[in-house]
Amino acid sequence: MRRSLPFLPALAALLLLTACGSEHADAQNGGGGAGERTQVTEPAVDGVRITSVTVPAGSATPSASDDGRVKAERLPTGLAAGSGVSAAYEIVNSGTEELTYTVLFEFTTSAGEVMSNERVTVRSVGAGRTVRGTVRPGTLAPGASSVTTVKVGEVTKVPADEAPTEPGTCPPSGIRVSADDGDAAMGLRVVGLVLENCGDRDYTVDGYPQVSLLDENHEPVDGVKIFKGSGGISTVTGFDDPPRPVTLKPGERASAGLMWRNTTGFGTAVDVPYVRVRAKSDATPVMVTPHLDLGTTGKLGVGPWRSMPR
Repeated sequence: MRRSLPFLPALAALLLLTACGSEHADAQNGGGGAGERTQVTEPAVDGVRITSVTVPAGSATPSASDDGRVKAERLPTGLAAGSGVSAAYEIVNSGTEELTYTVLFEFTTSAGEVMSNERVTVRSVGAGRTVRGTVRPGTLAPGASSVTTVKVGEVTKVPADEAPTEPGTCPPSGIRVSADDGDAAMGLRVVGLVLENCGDRDYTVDGYPQVSLLDENHEPVDGVKIFKGSGGISTVTGFDDPPRPVTLKPGERASAGLMWRNTTGFGTAVDVPYVRVRAKSDATPVMVTPHLDLGTTGKLGVGPWRSMPR
């Protein structure tokens, strides 16, 4: 049985600009600005590393700590929390295929309290290519403590031709597939799959989405049985309804669910960071990142496609 590391699903758009020999990307209006920039030499996290941190002019110079975080020990008095702080990063694709990366950047206080989680998606990074960009913390709550630390949290990467499309973009298939943030209660987990007809003709599905469970290397995960319906995992409305044809007109959507328990008993717990989804057998595959923490249950239930209200 292969065991994988946890990743959190979640996606955000990034404006990607290209240049000869390398590529550059900016997020959250992260173009830099007046401030003191300090180079960082911490090792990469799955090909992603912070290369420098900028803090407002007049503040203390940031320093790298032993745990891979970058700290600006003092920020100017009177500035809003996180004001003027940004991090430059680079993504190096050392693999052999074009990949789309989603990176969680954490902006925290010196005590480790997270003030902002910024999720950045960088699309179509070619094999052997390097992408550089800048990220800033988002809007912080009034009275929030100063951001002094920036680090790379989770990194997920999927083949570029299987990556979910960004909002507002319709793939050539005319069908957009995505996963929601899921729901959890008393150890029961449910993640929704959403199928949207963004094309210009009707699209029909009949039955269940086809799913394949993959580890951090995109290799099949062994030892997990996939059920059509709940498989006795729990009673959830709609999961054991008989499938029926669903025809989606342009602009309409359908949903299906993945259900499991994260119970851990004897044996090795299984985490599944990636799921390859086909809306039906001949559909183009899409790789989503729901992080299935299956524990030692070895079971995953898949609900049928059902139409969603517009």
